[in-house]
Amino acid sequence: MTVSTTPVAIVGAGPAGLMLSHLLARRGVESVAIDTRTRQEIETTHRAGILEADSARMLLDGVSDRILRDGYEHEGVELRLHGQGHRIDFQELVGASVWLYPQTDVFIDLADARERDGGDVRFGVTEVEVDGVETDSPTVRFTDAGGERHELRATYVVGADGSRSQCRRLVPEARRRIYGKEYPFAWFGILCEAPMSAPELIYAQSGRGFALISQRTDSVQRMYLQCEPDEDVHAWSEDQIWSELQARVAGDGFELETGPIFERARLNFRSFVQEPMSHGRLVLAGDAAHTVPPTGAKGLNLALADVKVLADVLEQALDTQDVEVLETYGPRALARVWRSQNFSYWMTQMLHTPPGADAFDVRRQMGELETVTSTQQGRAYVAECYTGWPNHPIGG
Repeated sequence: MTVSTTPVAIVGAGPAGLMLSHLLARRGVESVAIDTRTRQEIETTHRAGILEADSARMLLDGVSDRILRDGYEHEGVELRLHGQGHRIDFQELVGASVWLYPQTDVFIDLADARERDGGDVRFGVTEVEVDGVETDSPTVRFTDAGGERHELRATYVVGADGSRSQCRRLVPEARRRIYGKEYPFAWFGILCEAPMSAPELIYAQSGRGFALISQRTDSVQRMYLQCEPDEDVHAWSEDQIWSELQARVAGDGFELETGPIFERARLNFRSFVQEPMSHGRLVLAGDAAHTVPPTGAKGLNLALADVKVLADVLEQALDTQDVEVLETYGPRALARVWRSQNFSYWMTQMLHTPPGADAFDVRRQMGELETVTSTQQGRAYVAECYTGWPNHPIGG
């Protein structure tokens, strides 16, 4: 077994783990990041992505400027209600934009930057064990891609190992507070070869259920429609998919651009938060600590917001040699987490047709949507939440 030391061991080398490693390096703090997936496996898994302005700025700050060339700046979004479009103008309302830039590309930029800067990142590891987080010398043991066993002795351990996190289980059950909600619907998502149907995202609410028209590139598009949580997405023909999507966004003469569908998947909805986000010398970040339904486009942005706070906290804890500094991280991060949970839940219940909805439920929902789209205050609330509260620091 090879034994080595590092100030910060990061379990999980997705966007959250790699961004944290990058931010720490810019502060002169060394780290080692590991992931059970290979780099090729991560970067060939298609993941959508809407980046808040602050998230885009984090990439531009020493990672890569590729987002300016390959990304798409969106200055608004359309809410389509029973065939009528209502644009929410982010720039006019709050002076901010978001960027369409897939999470896959965020990962590639970060992985390239860590390699360029000499960062220590190990992909394709196995047999990961994390011990001693309640002691002064936590350890991370793993077998690298070449079959060699390692013991990494760290000052602090970061669990950024995703929604199936093993690190979060290291918080004693008596201390854990788990909050969650399962939703009674899911998204049927497709990737297709077609031109863009619209320059910005379209969130459509109709009597047939919800649909989202998104984009990927000039020639590849991503779209979703509301479905059952156990929907067999492979039972649908391409004609059925296009017919249903078009029916849910129809109106004002709007026609979808169609083309061959080359990927389909079902995305089940869940809201989840585990508190506290630190225990002993362990801290959690990103999906390891919280997940949101995708309606509000907050998942990746929350992970990046976590590590932006965490980099400052870890630097301070290392400088002062005071482990109690870690306790300031959770409250600061959770303030944004719960605000994002609220927005994601609100958008989800407002735009999706609930199972068993009666006439009152449908009319009440329409009243809510019309209030949002027809008032300055309603549109501004969507714009501020969607773009990520850039002008209002949360949690200190």
